[in-house]
Amino acid sequence: MRTFAGLAEIVMRVRHADGRWSARPIWVVAIDGEACIRSAFGRRSAWYRRVQAHAATEVDLGGVNLPVRLEPVDDPALVHRVSAAYRTKYALSWPSPVEMMISPEAARTTMRLTNIGEVSELLP
Repeated sequence: MRTFAGLAEIVMRVRHADGRWSARPIWVVAIDGEACIRSAFGRRSAWYRRVQAHAATEVDLGGVNLPVRLEPVDDPALVHRVSAAYRTKYALSWPSPVEMMISPEAARTTMRLTNIGEVSELLP
């Protein structure tokens, strides 16, 4: 997932129970070749709750929608590294939002993106 390292954000698409899709920009960081995300508003975020209920999820990369699976990150050391990566990648440009992203509430929603398909063919 090193291709995600240079992206400021991705567009996460999550299917609602009625079949429609919602899209939301999400900050993404790469840790050891894995793309990781979290919910800035923690568990109260609607998209996060739908993902936890196993809703279909996609990543929109330049108009191409790729199915993706999100797996919770339970390793405290990795959660800490993800927080550090958010700080490093975004704090200079967006210091206040970064504070939300590294809060304990947001950190509890850390997930890794898996089963993304051939991302390397889509990104420069």
